[in-house]
Amino acid sequence: MAYLLTDLITQTWFITLMGVALIGGVLLAVHHAEVVAHKTGEPYGALVLAISVTIIEVSLIISMMLTGHEGSEVIARDAVFATVMIVINGVIGLCIFIGGLRHHEMSFRNEGTNSALAVLTALATFILVMPVVTTSTPGPDFTKSQLAFAGIASFTLYIAFLFFQTVSHRDYYLPKVEDKKTDINFHAPKPSNLKTAVSVVLLIVSLIAVVGLAELLSPAIEAGVKAAGAPKTIVGIAIAMLVLLPEGFAAVRAARANRLQSSLNLALGSALASIGLSIPAIAAIAIYFNLPLSLGISSLNMTLMYLTFFVGALTLAIGRTTRLQGVVHLIIFFEYLFLSLVP
Repeated sequence: MAYLLTDLITQTWFITLMGVALIGGVLLAVHHAEVVAHKTGEPYGALVLAISVTIIEVSLIISMMLTGHEGSEVIARDAVFATVMIVINGVIGLCIFIGGLRHHEMSFRNEGTNSALAVLTALATFILVMPVVTTSTPGPDFTKSQLAFAGIASFTLYIAFLFFQTVSHRDYYLPKVEDKKTDINFHAPKPSNLKTAVSVVLLIVSLIAVVGLAELLSPAIEAGVKAAGAPKTIVGIAIAMLVLLPEGFAAVRAARANRLQSSLNLALGSALASIGLSIPAIAAIAIYFNLPLSLGISSLNMTLMYLTFFVGALTLAIGRTTRLQGVVHLIIFFEYLFLSLVP
């Protein structure tokens, strides 16, 4: 009995220390990402954190798929769907609500955000909905040729979006003139090349540490979910939340500083990269190693996803936000979490 109590205390301390280290890694990642973002300027700065986290997330998902544990075939689906729901409802909702508490109303360029949401809707439909309605295979699965085409289409669409965001219509993702006048970060001197290079290296190290710590904590989360009798999808949600912590924290900080444009660039960029970059890589690995991969979501999740896109389109339509819009997105997010527990 004493041995079991000692073991329980040891595990509790281990989880606590890992949690503290995870928060420290998130804070470091956000700091160095903001240094790089200030050097490169919008919208390139938002891409730094989104693509960095996505690359590491892909590595984590692929490593879990290659182990062949029970449920490994749905890890990619759960991670991608959770990312979409967490980003649009959780992160954007929290940014709008917290920013609204401090600034009442915030503005942004709706030309860019509407374009990003349109691309995200198409990507999510290609990957998460099409497997359910295709007839070549039973169940929510693609054939190999369908999976290959979906991966290529997703990557092509994401590259087209990047060109639109960074080259042809870059001004759509820049803060409005009146926002620049009140943004102390915009007028602050840019960091030196040496400081930026150091921040890039430390950003990568911090992100690797965050994902590594999230992977260390995932068995404890999985054990807790199993002990509570909750669905296994909760594990995917918890891991997605841990991985998205740096981007979410950076987006909320930007919203508090009345830089909602930066918040939306970060949030929508991370969701787009999560599908446009991760799915092609995961699909290629699954086809090459002949791994099972199930991407189709349930009708319940499909309903929640399209409700999210519909409300998101209304929120981003006019280029201004209030606390009410944040509340709506947060309630949808809590509904998603509750129905994940009680489907």
